[in-house]
Amino acid sequence: MSATNRHPAIPGPGQESVWDYPRPPRVEPSLEHVVLRFNGTVIADTRDSVRVLETSHPPTYYLPRDAFSAGVLAPVNGHSFCEYKGLASYLSIVVGDRRADAVAWHYPHPEAGFESLAGRVAVYPGRLDECTVDGELVRAQPGDFYGGWITDRIVGPFKGAPGTLGW
Repeated sequence: MSATNRHPAIPGPGQESVWDYPRPPRVEPSLEHVVLRFNGTVIADTRDSVRVLETSHPPTYYLPRDAFSAGVLAPVNGHSFCEYKGLASYLSIVVGDRRADAVAWHYPHPEAGFESLAGRVAVYPGRLDECTVDGELVRAQPGDFYGGWITDRIVGPFKGAPGTLGW
């Protein structure tokens, strides 16, 4: 399927289409088992996450800050702004002698409707060694900016690939 093809895939049993997600986005709790690995180490392991669901995007998972191993999150300069969630601050992940800069972000003071993101951290799954949801290896949303998590449960097409900017 072409990256510019916006015709939604038809979800099968147990699947969700990103084209059924709302805009503005919705935050929903998840009890799925989320595990993050970096530099050969489990850096987060939780069943207490929230998913941000937005039209044309795979879900972005936000984990409680205390689900991360002590000392792995380090603040870095840089911010971005989401018209819905507010001002995001970035974090690096450091394990041993390996560092991934600006691989994670959080909303210290999220906008109204997104308060449940306070105290939670999201990561770009393609910049870590491995992210899993209920044991399934996550595939990163295409593009450099978006932090969506693709699993077999989610069908697209997904915004982020070349030719999808106007979606």
